[in-house]
Amino acid sequence: MKQRFDLIVFDWDGTLMDSVDWITHCIQQAAAAAGQPIPSEQAAKDIIGLSIENAIATLFPAVNAETRAFITEEYAKEFHGKTAGPDDLFPGVTDMLLTLRAQNKRLAVATGKKAAGLRLVMRASGVQDLFCATRSADQTASKPNPLMLLELMAELGVEKQRTLMVGDSAHDMQMAKNAGIAAIGVTCGAHSAEVLRRHQPLACLNYPTDLLEFI
Repeated sequence: MKQRFDLIVFDWDGTLMDSVDWITHCIQQAAAAAGQPIPSEQAAKDIIGLSIENAIATLFPAVNAETRAFITEEYAKEFHGKTAGPDDLFPGVTDMLLTLRAQNKRLAVATGKKAAGLRLVMRASGVQDLFCATRSADQTASKPNPLMLLELMAELGVEKQRTLMVGDSAHDMQMAKNAGIAAIGVTCGAHSAEVLRRHQPLACLNYPTDLLEFI
């Protein structure tokens, strides 16, 4: 399997960046600010990976559009109140990305974050130059729709059988399945190995850095 993949597409939150607990906190704070029932920790984790609009609609299906917009704004304010940096990446991620690039792998990101937010955290963590392309939920369809992956493969000229998706959520695994590509799950983020395995990934690893031993 060492030479099987030319393009590796990573999810961001919970896969490369250790941000799931912070996202969960921000969702819960936004709900409280809106006077809505506070989602449980797992309920908040379950929507990580979706576009923020789809995430809020999933968590608060009975509220009106105005309240959803308020929750979204409160979430964004809380989330961006904390400045991200290299130490927010999982340990060893930068070295892993450098190693993959040295092996002539092409790297991309497919995320539920908005494009501006992704650019911000990529610059802050110092890894923006290691990726060939990115797709965010406000640029295309939200996960688990496969359009993010289909667009990345078309942009970079890589075939499905040479592409691998790496993510921490069921949304990532299902998106890969919908796109007809292989996937590897990591259990350091939103979902457990039990949940990820329901979508038949090639493997479930503890951390993204374990990828170097697998591929």
